[in-house]
Amino acid sequence: MFDIPLLPKVLPLGAILFSFLFLLISIPLEAYILNSILKFDKKTSSFYAICMNLFSNVIGWAIFFLIEPFLSIRLRSGLINLIFFNQILPNLINFMILTAFIVFFGTFLVKSLILRVALVSLTDFWKKQPESTPQKFYSRRDFKRKLQSKNIFTSVLIANALSYTAVVLVLFLIIRIV
Repeated sequence: MFDIPLLPKVLPLGAILFSFLFLLISIPLEAYILNSILKFDKKTSSFYAICMNLFSNVIGWAIFFLIEPFLSIRLRSGLINLIFFNQILPNLINFMILTAFIVFFGTFLVKSLILRVALVSLTDFWKKQPESTPQKFYSRRDFKRKLQSKNIFTSVLIANALSYTAVVLVLFLIIRIV
């Protein structure tokens, strides 16, 4: 009646552990950026950084497992060589660079969307505004909201770029050591 998806016979434990390592690197860096640029307190910025990174990591793995069955044999063999044997096929380097750019900007868009949703859902949205406030204060409030929106966009971009830079540096150190 219902087809149960088969569990993999080989679990890529190294990729899972590296994912945790990358989360341990990127969460404090992004929390620091959110703390310094958006002026959140440390607890709030850590909470938002954890939310952004965990949700984007889960969404990324889900997209990967949805796309993986549709890859060609050449891409699958290159992916298997990379994950299990730590070998990069020379004919896939250009494709990997393109994929890295797509993943970076996709992660940036997902993280900025998650941060905006978290900010909206955790504020007092239904709080009643005072009716005696003049119209010019509403325009200032709208201006601050637009400025905050641009500030969120740039801070998430800076935080994402910093965390990806740190992850790439750690990858280069690991490759050089091994």
